[in-house]
Amino acid sequence: MAVKADIDFQKDLFDAATRMRGSITPSDYKHYVLPLIFLRYVSLRFDKRRGQVEEMVNEPDNIWYSEDPEVRESILNDPDQYRSENVFMVPQEARWAYLVEKANDSNIKGILDNAMKLIEQENPELEGILPRIFQGSNLPAENVAGLIEVFSRDVFSARHEDSVDVLGRTYEYFIGNFASSEGNRGGEFFTPSSIVKLLVAMMEPIEGTVFDPACGSGGMFIQSEAYSDRGNALSFYGQENVETTLRLGKMNVLLHGMNAEIRLGDSLLNDQYPDLKADYVIANPPFNVDTWGAERISKDDPRLIGPVTNANANYMWMQHFLYHLKEGGTAGYVMANGAMTTNTTGEKEVRQKLVDDHHIDCIVQLPEKLFFTTGIPCCLFFLSKNRNGSNGYRERQNEILFIDARKMGALVSRRQKALSSEEINKIANTYHGFRNKDGNLVEETGFAGIASIEQVKENNYKLTPGIYVGTVQIEESDIPFEEKIEELTNTLREQFDESSRLQEKILNDLEGLV
Repeated sequence: MAVKADIDFQKDLFDAATRMRGSITPSDYKHYVLPLIFLRYVSLRFDKRRGQVEEMVNEPDNIWYSEDPEVRESILNDPDQYRSENVFMVPQEARWAYLVEKANDSNIKGILDNAMKLIEQENPELEGILPRIFQGSNLPAENVAGLIEVFSRDVFSARHEDSVDVLGRTYEYFIGNFASSEGNRGGEFFTPSSIVKLLVAMMEPIEGTVFDPACGSGGMFIQSEAYSDRGNALSFYGQENVETTLRLGKMNVLLHGMNAEIRLGDSLLNDQYPDLKADYVIANPPFNVDTWGAERISKDDPRLIGPVTNANANYMWMQHFLYHLKEGGTAGYVMANGAMTTNTTGEKEVRQKLVDDHHIDCIVQLPEKLFFTTGIPCCLFFLSKNRNGSNGYRERQNEILFIDARKMGALVSRRQKALSSEEINKIANTYHGFRNKDGNLVEETGFAGIASIEQVKENNYKLTPGIYVGTVQIEESDIPFEEKIEELTNTLREQFDESSRLQEKILNDLEGLV
């Protein structure tokens, strides 16, 4: 019931915040609302810590106790008292209580921009994260006041023990709902949670380095840290090509009490981590991007194991992931289904190389409608540098696990599906059984099957799970789109040829009658 209550509460908040949007477009509105949640977060943590310091200076048995009011005030405003607890300093005119007091001021937008500036000045590590965009916006002042009221609810006050966690969950909920409302554009900064949870559950990041070179709003980092549950056992590095999205990601990880180094730039053309080798590479890169700048990739680029093509960046992303993977590590990422079977020059060569060099570990074909971008069927690729049995895993160099999960998932809205916890566990446990030394290798007809490298070669290096998992009966809807369109195209060509032949015969017969 608690989870349901949370969802109802957050939906109520989102609906209330959305009513304040005015003439701001949905895609821009998140850049006003989400920083406001972050501002509420830093102020709340500051208030909680300030309350603790006040108790310290007023408790006679405490080492910080002082009868001198000036000394007490000095301790109360000492930045070290806050930074030692990873709490950001918040100047008086940036604190939430001050903003609430000034909410109905005609210059509230300027006051908010100033609050963002003051916090950045006090905390250099936040430089560039908090946008100063309210003053120049056409968001009405009364709507800004309404937003401040929305995030002033009692559940967010310092009196509530779990208020910080609630704010973190609220931020994530808002990101997801903004992404949903934006449709295709939402997929650029947000990966639906059931896909993130599946990737993380399969990879089992416990300790080490996590790298996401297309990190969006940071969801992969949040879920990895939650899975590890060891507290700072993982270090996070990311790259993001859109500055406003980078801000969302940095705010998201900080809201969850984490830190991540996220750098700005195009990962394929301007790799910000040329020397980084990670234990886990986890990503949802943009699919099927053409004319992406392949001509700017040097033939001596150390990431390359094969050719690159401007027709599609998918396989350049794969080479990028493999390059940044540490010996013994695993990469898991979302990919368009077409990557499993493409015969395009350059792409197929890289796929063959990945298979021949024993890097492909597992392929999972996903159900439709898991993404806001519902038009592109997707799958998960797993590359591994521990298939030789290193890092405590089973030796499986000449095997690939294929999982067909197309029948899974249930509609959570008219146009989107989600995987259940049980389905995520089934897929993840199947992979663990294949990969782990003490795992139980279970093949299930129609769902999971293990194929040899030779079998994959015999099937022209196609990686579609349906070829290898076996099935009692293949329904028309089960045939992968790429195979179906190829079959239909060949049939159409044959029919055109037959039409031409018949036309020629009819013309000849008519000429014979003259």
